[in-house]
Amino acid sequence: MSNTEAPDIVAPEISGLTPAEVEAHVADGLVNSYGGPTTKSVGQIVCEHLFTLFNGVNAVLAGLVAFTGSWRNLSYLVVIFANLFIGVYQEVRSKRTIDKLSILAERPVCVRRGGADAYVAHNDVVLDEVLVLRRGDQVPADAEVIWGEAGLNESLLTGESKPVTKLAGSELMSGSFLDSGLVLARVTRVGADSYASRINAEAKYVKKVKSEIMATLNMIIRAATWLLAPIGLALFLRTLNDGSTVNQSILTTVAALVGMIPQGLVLLTSTVLAISAARLANDHVLVQQFYCIEALARVDVLCLDKTGTITSGSMDFERAVGVDGATSSDVELAAASVVRASAHDANETATAIIRHASEVGIAAPEAARAIGFSSARKYSGCVMPGGRALVMGAAQFVFAAGVPEPISQALANANEHERCLAIAECDGFDDEGAIIGEPRALGILTLSDHIRSNAPDTIRYFVEQGVQLNVISGDDPRTVSSIAAEAGVPDADRWVDASTLTTPEQLKLAAVTYRVFGRVTPQQKRELVQALRAAGHTVAMTGDGVNDVLALREADCSVAMASGSDAARNVAEVVLVDNDFAHMPSVVAEGRRSINNLQRSASLFLVKTVFSAVLAILCAFIPPYPFQPVQMSLISAAIIGIPSFVLALEPNHERVRGSFLGNVLARSVPGSIAVIVAVGLASGLLERFGLNREQISTVCVVLTSLVGFALIVRISLPLNALRSALLVVVVGIVVLGCTVAGPFFDIVPYDLVMTIATLVIGALALVIFNVLFNRGIRLVSEDAGYENFMKSIESLRETNHEQESK
Repeated sequence: MSNTEAPDIVAPEISGLTPAEVEAHVADGLVNSYGGPTTKSVGQIVCEHLFTLFNGVNAVLAGLVAFTGSWRNLSYLVVIFANLFIGVYQEVRSKRTIDKLSILAERPVCVRRGGADAYVAHNDVVLDEVLVLRRGDQVPADAEVIWGEAGLNESLLTGESKPVTKLAGSELMSGSFLDSGLVLARVTRVGADSYASRINAEAKYVKKVKSEIMATLNMIIRAATWLLAPIGLALFLRTLNDGSTVNQSILTTVAALVGMIPQGLVLLTSTVLAISAARLANDHVLVQQFYCIEALARVDVLCLDKTGTITSGSMDFERAVGVDGATSSDVELAAASVVRASAHDANETATAIIRHASEVGIAAPEAARAIGFSSARKYSGCVMPGGRALVMGAAQFVFAAGVPEPISQALANANEHERCLAIAECDGFDDEGAIIGEPRALGILTLSDHIRSNAPDTIRYFVEQGVQLNVISGDDPRTVSSIAAEAGVPDADRWVDASTLTTPEQLKLAAVTYRVFGRVTPQQKRELVQALRAAGHTVAMTGDGVNDVLALREADCSVAMASGSDAARNVAEVVLVDNDFAHMPSVVAEGRRSINNLQRSASLFLVKTVFSAVLAILCAFIPPYPFQPVQMSLISAAIIGIPSFVLALEPNHERVRGSFLGNVLARSVPGSIAVIVAVGLASGLLERFGLNREQISTVCVVLTSLVGFALIVRISLPLNALRSALLVVVVGIVVLGCTVAGPFFDIVPYDLVMTIATLVIGALALVIFNVLFNRGIRLVSEDAGYENFMKSIESLRETNHEQESK
C-alpha cells in the first residue's frame, strides 16, 4: 500500500525500526499475515453438492430412462442441474465471504520507521514495529505501550464495554479499539501468534443456517427419497406382471418416482431468495446469507441500538449556562479552549463543541499544556499560557469532593436527553493529570444526540406494521427514553436501568415488560434477545459496535451499519451499505414478499409430490400408473413451474404468520386429494367404457391440470392484471400441449366418451377441492389445535435433525 500523509510527529525521541530492520524482519517471515485454516475448496463444495442421495437417485432414474432410449423423458434433468448450480453458487459465495472475514479492519496502520510516520497495510506490520495509535484506531497486532495514554475498548475480546486505561508498559491486544487518547506501542506478537489471528481462526466457519423453509424442504425430500426404492420396486414389478414391457414398466415407474420429488421447489426457493438479495443490493443493502430473508419476513420484535440507528452517532451543541458570575460566553470560550488543546484526539463531544465554536466565531487561544480525556479520570483539561487551568468533564468527577449547588441546579434544569458537562477553573494538574486544588465552577454546557432525520418515519412504518420496537443502549436509560420518545418509539416511558437487573429471572421479566433498556452490557444485550426469542418472538437486532456483536449473533436476523465495527459487519446477515436505517422498511418488506409468495407457490409443488406418492402406492396394487415422465414434465411446467415463479415475485407485504409447513399443507392437501380422486376414478372406471391406456392417460393429464388450475385461481385471489394474464397463459400451455404438441407428450385426441368423462369427473374433483380448501384455510387461520399439531411436527423434525447432526 502506498504511504499517505502521516499525522504530526509525537514523541520524536522514539524513532522506530530502520528500513533495513524492517526488510530483515520481512525476510525472516516476522510479518502480520496469517493464512490460517481455510474453508472448503471449490472442488470439495462441488463434490458435496454433486454426490448426494438426492442426485444419486435422480441419476439412477435418468439411467433407467436412457436404457429405454426415450430421451425426451429426461427433460426433468434440467431442474436437477439448475438445483446443483444454485446450491454450489450459494456455498461458494458464502465461502468467499467467510474467507474475507477478519476481526481486524482493512484500514491502513500508522507506523514509525526511521523517525518518520507513514501508513502501511496491517499485513505489512512487522515484529518490533512502533505503532502510532489514535482514537478510533484498531490495534493490528499484540503490542506494548511505550509512550502515551489511551482508553481501550476490549469488548470484542472480553465482552466488557467499559474502556480500559492503558499506560506505558500496558499490553494492547489485537482487535481492540482506542476510545480515546494517543499511544505509541511496540509490536510483540504478529501473524498466527497474535490474539486477533486466533479469534479470526475460530471465527472462520460457516454459520449454520436457521431456516424453517430449508428444514421443511430437506425433510420432504429426505422422506420422499427413502420411499422411492420400495415404492418404485413394487410399482415396477406389478406393472411388469400386468403385461407391460420392460421399457414401459421402467417409464411408468420413473414417472411416478420423479413426481414424488419436488425438485422445482428447491430451485424456486433458491432463485426467489437470490432475486430478493439482488433487489436489496440495488437499494444499498448487502444480504450475506440468503435464508435470513425468511427471518426478516417473520420479525415481530425489532431491537434497536440507539447510536447509529435512531441517532447518527454525532452530537449537537445545545447551550451553555454560566454560574457564580460567569456568563454563557465565558463557559463557551473555556470549553473551546479545552477541546482545542486536545484537537488531535477529538471525540464526538469535542467535535460538537469545535463545530459550535466555529459557527459562532469563538477564537480559542492555544494552550500551553493539554490534559487529554481519560476513561479513568472522566475529564479533560488544559493550562493556558498565563497559567490559567481549565477542566471539563462529568460533574461528579470534576468536583470529586462534592458537586456545588449552582452546578447541581443547572444540571437539574437540563433536559433528560441532554448530555451535560461541567466547566471549572483549577490551580493546575500534576504530572499524572490529576486536578490540583479545589475546582471553581464556571458553569455547564449541554449536548444532545443527533437524531436521524428519517428515523421518525422509519419507526412509524414498523409501528403501523405491528412490529414491537425495543431500544437497547449502554447510556443512561432516562436519556435513551427521551430520545426514543422524540423519535416516535411507542411506550418509550417504559424504561429500565439494566444495571439493576442482577438475576436471570429479573432480566427475562424485564425483556417482556419494558421497551427501553439503558446501561446494558454486551452480555445483557444477548440475554435480552434470548429472552425475547424464548417468549416466542422472532427478533431482529440492529447494531454497529463491537459491544453489539454478542446480541447480533443471537438474533434471528442481525443488521449492521457498514460504518460500524468490522466485527459487527462480519457477524451480521444484513449490512446497510450506506448506513441508512431508513432502508429497514424495504428490507422487511422484501422478506415478507419473498416468503409469503413462496408459501403460495410451494403449495403447487407439494400437490404433485403428495398425489404422485399416493398414486404410486395405489398403482403398486392396482395398476397401471396413468402418467408418463414426459407428461409429468408438461404438468410441472404449466401448472407448477411457470405459475410458481410468477406468483413468487409479486408484491406482498403482510407479516408472515404460522408455520411454513402448515400454511403450505393447508393449500396443497386439498388439491392432492382432488387429483387422487379424479385420477383414481378415471383409471378405475374408463377402461370399462372402452378407453385404451393412452386415452385414459390423456384424461388424467387434463383432470390433473384442471385441479391445478383451480388451485392457481384460489391462491391468486384477488385477481389483478398479472394474475389474470397468468391464468390465460396456463390454459394456453395446457391446450397447446394437448393438441399441437400432443404427440410429443403422448397425448391422444379427445372423443365423446373422453369429453363426458372429463366433465363429470372434473366437476366432482372441483367440488371436493373447493370444500377442502375452504376448510384448510379456516384451520390454519383459526384452529389453535391445528397450529399446535404443526408445531409438534416441526419440533419432531428439529429433534431428528439435531440427532442426525450429532
